[in-house]
Amino acid sequence: MAPVGESGGPRTYGNWRRPASAGLGALGTIGTGLLLAGLIVVILTMMLAGILVAVAVALVLGAALSSLMIRNRHGKTLLQAIGTRLGWLRARATGAHLYRSGPLGRVEWGRFQLPGLAAGSTLLEARDSYDRPFALLRVPSTGHFTVAFSADSDGASLVDEEQIDLWVAHWGQWLAALGDEPGVVAASVTIETAPDTGSRLRSEVEANIDPEAPAVARAMLEETVATYPAGSATVKAIVAVTFSGAGRGYARGRDADDMARDLAARVPWLSQTLHATGAGAARPMTAQQLCELVRTAYDPRSARVFDHARAEGAVPELHWGDVGPTAAEAGWDVYRHDDAWSVTWSMSQAPRGEVQSRVLERLLRPHGDIDRKRVTILYRPVDSARAARIVEQDKRNADFRVNSATRPSARALVEQRAAASTAAEEARGAGLVNFGMLVTATVTDRDRLDAARQAVDHLAPTARIMLRPVYGSQDSAFAAALPLGLVLPSHLRVPSELRESL
Repeated sequence: MAPVGESGGPRTYGNWRRPASAGLGALGTIGTGLLLAGLIVVILTMMLAGILVAVAVALVLGAALSSLMIRNRHGKTLLQAIGTRLGWLRARATGAHLYRSGPLGRVEWGRFQLPGLAAGSTLLEARDSYDRPFALLRVPSTGHFTVAFSADSDGASLVDEEQIDLWVAHWGQWLAALGDEPGVVAASVTIETAPDTGSRLRSEVEANIDPEAPAVARAMLEETVATYPAGSATVKAIVAVTFSGAGRGYARGRDADDMARDLAARVPWLSQTLHATGAGAARPMTAQQLCELVRTAYDPRSARVFDHARAEGAVPELHWGDVGPTAAEAGWDVYRHDDAWSVTWSMSQAPRGEVQSRVLERLLRPHGDIDRKRVTILYRPVDSARAARIVEQDKRNADFRVNSATRPSARALVEQRAAASTAAEEARGAGLVNFGMLVTATVTDRDRLDAARQAVDHLAPTARIMLRPVYGSQDSAFAAALPLGLVLPSHLRVPSELRESL
């Protein structure tokens, strides 16, 4: 992300790029190779079997290339759409879209374990060098460990633009520093908004009210407690950092205890540096806090139970094996979990022009048509050595697309200048980060699901981004939007590098 604009004017940000592989026309590297190999096969077929057989081979080759060239407005090819539909039909046929847990469920362990990608995850609690407890989440399938931080964001209300620009600059430096932090695989920022139950306000008022206060004052406070939460909302900000548990050199992968000792000295630095980014007082989340967050996501009605318990002075006790849903069913474009319905969108295109720092403000605000909204920005920092190769390769690919065309399009010329600008910024020391976004809308009444969809569709243009529902993978996208450290490219059967080269 590079700041743009003259001094004295509003600072803008832009120059986000999606690296494209070199190829002819709309084809990538693999598609271009398939085209050249197919032409050779057609020529040999015509020489050996005749022109009719060669025409049939050419038609098959054209159909295969068409599936790579035809793209929708979100950039997805026809081949990807067919693969998504076939994968969904296979999941339906095998019953993988259904989940039942608990003692009467169909899973072997008899507990309310998380479904899907997070099914094998484990949670332990360790202490950092400041003797603060922090939750350490382990995903065995990828060997990743995640630490989550709860942030009290300062907000941008009544804040000078200079201070906001300073926060954005420190946030960019924090992301760039993750590329040099040993073992960091990914990071995420989750902003969750939900209606306020009013339990915290009630407990605060009841704990501080004077029994000898005038009746008018007591009546006013009682009316405030009864009416104020009706239009208020709670906003939570969680920053999660994911580390790789791979051993150094040829050593075996580290276990949870080894990672806990390694991260004990690094957690304070991460929380302290977050303060300069406007995140406020960032503290590592405990195991109990993370359990409550995940349980509330799958069962929104349980939030009221937790708030009432704390208002009564009780401490809710949850275990990681009890935070999953009792029942869940993934649909083509919806996900039902316990007594709630959710739809998750993914960002298919970043803002194409320059934007200001408040571009996500309306998307992050609470919305009356959505009971619980979760906006998660996913980051995958790139180490400095690999970043130099990526930007130089992207620059060469952009130059190839311009030079190989007789009359290059305006978009190709703009992409060439953007790739050159990115390479120059990286050479001056800027960091490189891959990022994406997931937006989850949850309602407790199915009749409000259409209103929630329309609300998100109307909020996306205000953020200058393009969102598309995660068709066929709503359950996985829902879990990825939680601060669980699920790095989706690590769970794909087809490597992301191969997908980008199609």
